[in-house]
Amino acid sequence: MSAKSSLTFAPRLLPAPQAAAYLGVSATTLRGLPIPRKVLGGKRLYDRLELEAYADSLSTEGEVKANSCDGAFGIT
Repeated sequence: MSAKSSLTFAPRLLPAPQAAAYLGVSATTLRGLPIPRKVLGGKRLYDRLELEAYADSLSTEGEVKANSCDGAFGIT
């Protein structure tokens, strides 16, 4: 399989432009965020799991709406 082959799965390590697109920010903004990078073959790459963890840690704006299943678990 050549490096240029199209993948049927998302790569785990992403270069800055792809990592930035994944989060919906510019590459410049991404580089200023406290997200660690990995080094592989001299390339600085962002781990998709680290990107997801960072996104999950961000605060939520606005009121969270109750899910229809919440009542079954006593959550109101």
